[in-house]
Amino acid sequence: MIEYAGREYTDEEIYSILSPEIKRWFKNKFGSFTPPQRFAVMEIHNGNNILISSPTGSGKTFAAFLASINELLLLAKKGKLEDKIYVLYVSPLKALNNDIERNLKEPLREIYRENEIEEEIRIAVRTGDTSPNERQKQAKKTPHILITTPESFAIILNAPKFSKKLKEVKWIIVDEIHAMADNKRGVHLSLSLERLTYNMEKEPIRIGLSATIHPMKEIAKFLVGGERKCRIVDVNFIKKIDLKVISPVDDLIYTPADELSNELYKLLYTLIKNHRTTLIFTNTRSATERVVFHLKSRFKELEGKIEAHHGSLSRDVRLEVEKRLKSGDLKCVVSSTSLELGIDIGYIDLVVLLSSPKSVTRALQRIGRSGHFLHEISKGRIVVLDRDDLVECVVLAKEAKDGRLDRVKIPRNALDVLAQHIVGMAIEKKWRVNEALNLIRKAYPYKNLSRRDFVKLLHYLAGEYEELEDRRVYGKIWFDEDEKIFGRRGKMVRPIYYLNTGTIPDEVAVKVYTTSKKYVGKVEEPFAERLKKGDIFVLAGNTYEYVNSKGMRIYVVPRPESSPTIPSWFSEQLPLSFDLAQEISKFRDKMEKMILKNEDIVDYLVKNYYINETTANAVKNYFMEQKHFIIPNHRRICVEVFEENGYRHIVFHTLVGRKSNEALSRIFAYRITKKHGFNVRIAITDNGFAVIYSRNKKKLNEKDIISLFSSKNIKEDLKNTLKNTEILKRRFRHVAVRSLLILKNYLGHEMSVERQQRNASTLFKVVNEIDTNFPALKETYREIMEDSMDIENTKNFIRKVEEKKIEVKVSYQKFPSPFSLNIVAVGASDVVLMEDRKKMIREMHKEIMEMIECMK
Repeated sequence: MIEYAGREYTDEEIYSILSPEIKRWFKNKFGSFTPPQRFAVMEIHNGNNILISSPTGSGKTFAAFLASINELLLLAKKGKLEDKIYVLYVSPLKALNNDIERNLKEPLREIYRENEIEEEIRIAVRTGDTSPNERQKQAKKTPHILITTPESFAIILNAPKFSKKLKEVKWIIVDEIHAMADNKRGVHLSLSLERLTYNMEKEPIRIGLSATIHPMKEIAKFLVGGERKCRIVDVNFIKKIDLKVISPVDDLIYTPADELSNELYKLLYTLIKNHRTTLIFTNTRSATERVVFHLKSRFKELEGKIEAHHGSLSRDVRLEVEKRLKSGDLKCVVSSTSLELGIDIGYIDLVVLLSSPKSVTRALQRIGRSGHFLHEISKGRIVVLDRDDLVECVVLAKEAKDGRLDRVKIPRNALDVLAQHIVGMAIEKKWRVNEALNLIRKAYPYKNLSRRDFVKLLHYLAGEYEELEDRRVYGKIWFDEDEKIFGRRGKMVRPIYYLNTGTIPDEVAVKVYTTSKKYVGKVEEPFAERLKKGDIFVLAGNTYEYVNSKGMRIYVVPRPESSPTIPSWFSEQLPLSFDLAQEISKFRDKMEKMILKNEDIVDYLVKNYYINETTANAVKNYFMEQKHFIIPNHRRICVEVFEENGYRHIVFHTLVGRKSNEALSRIFAYRITKKHGFNVRIAITDNGFAVIYSRNKKKLNEKDIISLFSSKNIKEDLKNTLKNTEILKRRFRHVAVRSLLILKNYLGHEMSVERQQRNASTLFKVVNEIDTNFPALKETYREIMEDSMDIENTKNFIRKVEEKKIEVKVSYQKFPSPFSLNIVAVGASDVVLMEDRKKMIREMHKEIMEMIECMK
């Protein structure tokens, strides 16, 4: 049963359970408890599982540890601390682990300095960076509090001696749970937790720590699994937010690109100058580097006072930036996503978001890095650079202030992660199939795992396919189907498990060659996996058409006269969430109704949406222009058909989030090609997509277009669009490595990513011939369709059209509508070339305005 903690305890009640030493130290240091501490400490002390969601700097980490440290200190005073792990703390970040170790050791040092306590409470960190020497020390003198990551935790579970130290763990703390729940690291962790607690006499208390997240009950179920009880402490309401949407210029259409750029950097410089420490978030790593470069080169006083921080930088560089930021040596740091989580970076008094962060939850997590203390206001500014961004951010800011968050989506039944854990379980002992399946189903992501899928995985891991043995893929377990028992096969399985466990794929740049074998340059792998035959993209200032790939190389032909069909930032772009897209649709509906009733839109926006009059007028004008066409909303899809430069464009205004638009566009393109017999290309944005093809081909009528909105065979059609694509080939490699089909490390010999990809290409053909539902193949399709393309929301959206809850309005026009301009621009030119994009939008907008004038 999941329920909200209903009682806020008094300071006196909490002090009554604390040892005199901790009570005295806490009173001197803090004086009183924070709201999360008042709700949570006593619940943990009373043995209840708990999920704490509260802002950064509210004391939730101390709330999680206080009850356990208090009990450990009471044992230490009596000299009764045993040689075992009492507290297991798991977080996704090694840097955060080091912060926690430091933040725990310092209070204990202070308490020990003031009091005579017989035994020391030992604290240690164990991650992939822990030296063999330090591990030996931990084996001899077991830490009472162990701080680790999900990957190291999974390895510890199978360490013959050290795992025994965990058998009586009393508290498990999972920090930054929101950063793991929606991906395979979290799935991996959920299975590790069930394996740890299996057959324990007394189950440990599970404590989850989270920033802003929704829905809380779903995360609580993810934390505790099975049918266990959990109480939720949600005190996010206590933190005040000062959030505004701003633009560097008044006119987002006709301001030239170079002027927009100049005004943007002037605005950023003013914000940095007027605040002590500023944290700027961009949405891509390349944008992070670009912003730092321009600020340094334009404003010499920022030299040495501003740095970049993102995942492509080395660990040492990132640590140095964090250290300088915390010490006050830096005025500003620009980051992509790497500083979203709770690494201790000291005091930040302003967070700037460059363009929309694409989800309300992410916006709140980023803005929450400012005003670190509970009583302080989190101050954020969202800077917008185009009109779609403006509308999106206006809605996002309102949703954030009102605390309405995007729903987190937990991956279900990931067979590759499960394969690792089955091998790990087999190393421990022999298992009966039913016993193992019952344990696995207690992990929330696997609660509905089918017996059929589980047994198929056992057959694969037992090496029952001769075709795979020919490719040097051997069994890791034995499986007796008659007796329904499985176990470890051979002594080498243990090191294989140790060296290959984990979920984060190895990714490197992919080399680009012409078909005549001339080297062109490199692209990132997430970009390469989105390429389809015939796609045209820009590299080193030239345009190339994608032909095919082989291993970690892709082959192209030069196309100097062609416009790009896929923007070069495409792979990095954060996707607009489904929930925020729906709110933008409802906002569009509201604006249309106000226009029809001739109500004061500007006054309404200024009073309700945290923007000034100039920004409100920009929003109003955008909708006033669109009213001459059709305003799409949550009850009406607009489809525009028009011709431009020899091509026919069918623009679908489907505000369903980027992932669903990716699925819809692929499905519709596939259906058009299958039914009408000609190829099309697609352009995808957060607000919709376009299907583009030669005007010489058939002009689709209204019935043809509406017939595309069918839920019949929708999953099969999406699956068919993925066949022979780069995304399928490369994701198969990721899944094959996670499934132990490919060993990236065999007895200390590391396999290069290029060789992994070559092996994956071969194995892909083999498993397709064995069984189209082979576990690794099935999981690859599931991961792409469910996690990357959100087929479930896509299917529900289509069904609403079929049920007439959403109408489809098709219009044949001379020009695209204002809402279509960004979609058309993405389909026509590489948007990294900002001037080209702005120029194209300006020219199309002039044509639209001339047409509107003629209509008056």
